[in-house]
Amino acid sequence: MPVRPALNMRYQLLASDYDGTLANQGLVSPAIVEKLRFLQSTGRKLALVTGREMKDLVLVFPDFAVFDYIVAENGAVLYITATGEEVLLGQGPGEEFVLELQRKGVHPISVGKVIVATWVPHEQAVLEVIKASGSEHQVIFNKGAVMILPPGINKATGLQALLKRLCLSAHNVVSVGDAENDSSLLKATEAAVAVANALDSVKAMADWVTGAGHGEGVAELIDALAADDLGSLDVRLTRHYLELGVCEDGNPFRVSPWRSGILLAGASGSGKTTFTLAILESLVRSEYQFCLIDPEGDYLDLSGATVLGNEVSLPPMEEIAQLLRDPKQNLVLCTLSVPLYDRPEFFSKLLDVLLALRREYSRPHWVILDEAHHLVPEASGMTADRMPGDFNNFIVVSTSPHALHAAALSKIGMVISIGEDAGYPFEQFCEIVGCEAPAGVPLLEKGEVCVWERDGEKALYKVRYHPPTQLQQRHKKKYAQGDMGYNSFVFTGEEGRLRLVANNLMMFLHIAEGVDVDTWLYHLHRKDYTNWFRNTVHDEELAKAGEEAEAMTDATASRRHILDTIAHKYTA
Repeated sequence: MPVRPALNMRYQLLASDYDGTLANQGLVSPAIVEKLRFLQSTGRKLALVTGREMKDLVLVFPDFAVFDYIVAENGAVLYITATGEEVLLGQGPGEEFVLELQRKGVHPISVGKVIVATWVPHEQAVLEVIKASGSEHQVIFNKGAVMILPPGINKATGLQALLKRLCLSAHNVVSVGDAENDSSLLKATEAAVAVANALDSVKAMADWVTGAGHGEGVAELIDALAADDLGSLDVRLTRHYLELGVCEDGNPFRVSPWRSGILLAGASGSGKTTFTLAILESLVRSEYQFCLIDPEGDYLDLSGATVLGNEVSLPPMEEIAQLLRDPKQNLVLCTLSVPLYDRPEFFSKLLDVLLALRREYSRPHWVILDEAHHLVPEASGMTADRMPGDFNNFIVVSTSPHALHAAALSKIGMVISIGEDAGYPFEQFCEIVGCEAPAGVPLLEKGEVCVWERDGEKALYKVRYHPPTQLQQRHKKKYAQGDMGYNSFVFTGEEGRLRLVANNLMMFLHIAEGVDVDTWLYHLHRKDYTNWFRNTVHDEELAKAGEEAEAMTDATASRRHILDTIAHKYTA
């Protein structure tokens, strides 16, 4: 009986080609079949993705039922082994099309449920028939084989149809192949493996090439999956890493999408929400599913996610679980309706849902806890006692690391500090977990964070993060009418003879209308307006208006240009 999948199993499914990969000269040895059964016993599923037709496959591979699913005819047919159900994913070519191929001398020819196949050197005749028929059929090559399929059908689309049926993400699949028609399959999955006998072009695109060929190479892959879930392969999967910024040495700042927890900490108004938004946008682009607990309504307009909850209610856990079963569905859970003292209990119940989903689907890929000291506080053992030791892929965001439960902090592998006082998050974190605080905390400017990789050898380093493209609803309102605190703009004029504080854009409009020309030009020529709009208000449109005003020779025109832009965008 298959074991229950592990909580943090990254790869839920192995998708393998048949000819040239699993099979050698069309045959699979009994030892390789047993190795496939062994992989199933680890709780993973098996999918055979082949160009062969089912009627042919069952003859050459009597043990085909060792696979849970078969994607046949190069992505055109889905076969469910347990039930014998066969699903056509495309339309066949029609009798007249096949007859025309035969008239052109195409022989041998094989006609499946959807696919039509022959061999080189008949590809030219095939193309002529396709052109004459006015159809949009495509030709796919597999070494010497020539396969004719409906447009858009390939091994990747066949696998995607299977994953949709299983509610699985391609980020939780490893694929293995050897030939041209396997390229789409390898590109579509998290990890791409080529057996040793694969074509050079296939090896070049693979993340790993096995030492052995054919079925023995697949067996090598299975052993690696069982050993550490391909953990050692992660360093080669940089194409999936989340690129979040640029380090001081000019190298990109990337974070593995499969890793230990992250703590993001800084004072109120330091930019935590802005940086969190940049992370979320990266997850959306990369199609990693996330669930964000949002206690202050900061992310109600987040593109690429569904918002559940508001100031008065939160949907039941069953609805949350149902939505998260769709791998393309990201969730923002707004918990404004949950009183502060009830939030640890709320998160405890949500954790049950998230753990069940991760065991069954290895998702949601990321869990983000905003204002985490309200969800896993130091004073509550309710959640911490039940959070598994190997819980990974989560981000806790907090102003107060010392107020977080030690059990949650013990799972943190990266600490990111943001804001003017960049040292206190490291000090508080290390005091709770009982380790030495890192030395040499740098001063940070707007748009920068300080990173400490606890599980790495690199010292503290600064990163200028990529600004998010979205402006949060709450912060946009704050910039327009709220109190921006120490992020306010201060009109001082030359020699600091003034101190007129604009704590939001509306106050900026009011003060800017009345300041004298010299004061206006003093800040304009220092690029103070542009820098405030870009680095504090995070509005590139206003920053561009500031740059345009700097190029103007007329003081009145420059002032009007900036103030009209603000008024149009924030008061219209």
